[in-house]
Amino acid sequence: MKESIIYLDNNATTQLDSRILQNMLPYFTEKYANASSEHLFGLSVGEVVDFSRDQVADLINAKPKEITFTSGATEAINLAFKGLIHHKKKHIITVLTEHKAVLETCSFMESCGFDVTYLNIDKDGHINLDILKAAIRIDTLIICIMLANNETGVLQPLKKIGKLAKSKGVIFMTDATQAVGKLPINVSELGIDMMPISAHKFYGPKGIGALYVSEAAKIKLDSQIHGGGQERKMRSGTLNVPGIVGLGKACEIASLEMDGNRIQITILRNLLENELLKIENTFVNGSIEDRLYNTTNICFPGANSERLIIGLQNIAVSSGSTCSSVTNEPSYVLKELGLSDADALSSIRFSLGKFTTKEEINIVIEKVTKLVAILRQDNC
Repeated sequence: MKESIIYLDNNATTQLDSRILQNMLPYFTEKYANASSEHLFGLSVGEVVDFSRDQVADLINAKPKEITFTSGATEAINLAFKGLIHHKKKHIITVLTEHKAVLETCSFMESCGFDVTYLNIDKDGHINLDILKAAIRIDTLIICIMLANNETGVLQPLKKIGKLAKSKGVIFMTDATQAVGKLPINVSELGIDMMPISAHKFYGPKGIGALYVSEAAKIKLDSQIHGGGQERKMRSGTLNVPGIVGLGKACEIASLEMDGNRIQITILRNLLENELLKIENTFVNGSIEDRLYNTTNICFPGANSERLIIGLQNIAVSSGSTCSSVTNEPSYVLKELGLSDADALSSIRFSLGKFTTKEEINIVIEKVTKLVAILRQDNC
C-alpha cells in the first residue's frame, strides 16, 4: 500500500484550501464572462473582481486602487523594477540573500545601466542597518529587502528600513511573498512603497498574485505588458477572474485565521525542531528568534541533503529555494550565512502549513533520525 505524502515544503507552495476552490469554480463554468465586457454579464463579473481587490487591500491595510493583479510574485517583482527603468535615478540597494526573482531582475537592471549594491548578512541572517544607511546615495532609487527569507524564514526589521528609506526619499520595496497571509502586514505602518503578493504561498491558487504600489509615494511605473489597458494600463490582458477570486478569498481567510494558524503551526514546528536537534551535531541555520513560525532550516553534517530527500520518499522537504534546487549547488543563502559547501549541502528546510498534523511530525522525526544515522554511517 502506497504511503500518503507528508508535505513539509509549504514555502515552495501550499495546498489549495477547499473553501477557496469552491469559491473559484463558478467563474470557470457559470460566471465566465470577460470582466472588461460592457454587458450586464461582464459587469457583474467585474464587480466580483472589485470585491476581490478590496479583500487583498484589506489584508495589508492598503487602498484597492493600490493593488494591481499579476500572474504571481515574480511578475510583480519584474513590473516593480522594470517599470522604473527610465527613471533618472540609477542606483538600487538589495541583499545577496534575496529570492532569485529579485536578484535576476537586478542583474537585468545592471545590464540596462543601473548600479546595484548587494548587502551582506550576518551569521543570523540579518542585514546591518548602519551599512544600509551608508550605502544610500543621492541617486538611490530603490531599497529592496525581503521581509522573510524563503529558505531560513529569517525576518528583517522592515519598520526601521522603511523609516530610513522615507527619510532619504528612496522607494522602499519588500518581497513579502513568504510572509503575506502568515504574518500581519500593515504597509502604511511599515513604510512599504511596493510589495509583491503570491496566492499560492498561502493556500490560494497558482498563477495569480498582485503588486501593491503606494499611492502616497507617487510612483509611476511603465507598463510591461501592453494591450487592452486592463489594470489601469499597468498590466494588460484579460483578467484571470477565477484566480483573482481565489486570491481574494485566500486573503479573507488569512485575515480571520492567521493567529490560530500561527499558534498551531508554531507548536508543531518547535516539536519537530527540538526533537531533530537531539540528533548529535545538528544546528539551525539562521536566527531562531526572528523568523517565520512555520520554518526551520536544519543542518545535519555528514548527511547529504539530496540523499536525505530521496531517502525520505513520501516526505516532501527541500534543500533550499525551489528556484535554485535544480542546480544541485550549495544554497547561496546558506553560504552567505557562513556555512561551508559541505554543511550547506547537508541542510534541509522544513516548512509547515495549516494542514500539517502532529501525527505527521512524529513520523518525520522518526524517519529523519534513522536516515541521518544511516547516511552518516555510510560516510564513515
